[in-house]
Amino acid sequence: MKFRAGDHDVTVTIDGWSALERALRTRFAAGEGFALATLNLDHLTKLRHPGPFRAAYDAQDLVTADGNPIVWCSRLAGQPVALLPGSDMILPICRVAAEMDMPLGLVGSTDESLAGAAEALEAQVPGLRVVAKVAPPMGFDPAGPAADEILRGLSAAGVRLCFLALGAPKQEILAARGRLIAPEIGFASIGAGLDFLSGQQTRAPAWVRRLALEWLWRLLGSPRRMAARYGAAFRDLPGHLWRSWRMR
Repeated sequence: MKFRAGDHDVTVTIDGWSALERALRTRFAAGEGFALATLNLDHLTKLRHPGPFRAAYDAQDLVTADGNPIVWCSRLAGQPVALLPGSDMILPICRVAAEMDMPLGLVGSTDESLAGAAEALEAQVPGLRVVAKVAPPMGFDPAGPAADEILRGLSAAGVRLCFLALGAPKQEILAARGRLIAPEIGFASIGAGLDFLSGQQTRAPAWVRRLALEWLWRLLGSPRRMAARYGAAFRDLPGHLWRSWRMR
């Protein structure tokens, strides 16, 4: 399913969990890494303009639908894809990694959050091994020398799967860089997923998510930070819906 972001096409390449699981197992078995991004309306808004984020998205091997508007557009276009947010994929991906003995690395916001997330993951996924936890400093440049040092450290620790919880565009840029520096590692960008696991942030209840209102929950919880983001995204939504309908 293709989306138009300015003068650029962005494609959701994974239509559901079964396709993603097959791709992960194939790459793990072959010793090949990957970069996994989760597309949402905010990303599409950011991708309207050329720059590092667009280049990083072009380098992603796997792209899923993160957000109901992406799913709605796909249905309008007659090319339905399933909702696969980064936070919901963490445990299923970890179960595959544990089964195939793929050591896990975590790169995220704070040492406290990563420690809590690692503890939760190892408790919920028997056999999972978290072998590296890295909390980059404030002002971290995902394309700079410090990023390359982190990536080499993950490789040296034997990491084969790494969750990046740095927010967009940093996590996608770091994943794209990882494809060059540590090509044996699979990088999955998951936003606030590790903070949810550690309890550092509270995710919207399941009933709110079922009503497609998680965006409202986040807006009410952090209005200053989220208002401009959601305002721009919803401004662009009618155009995405119209173009999707015309693709039928």
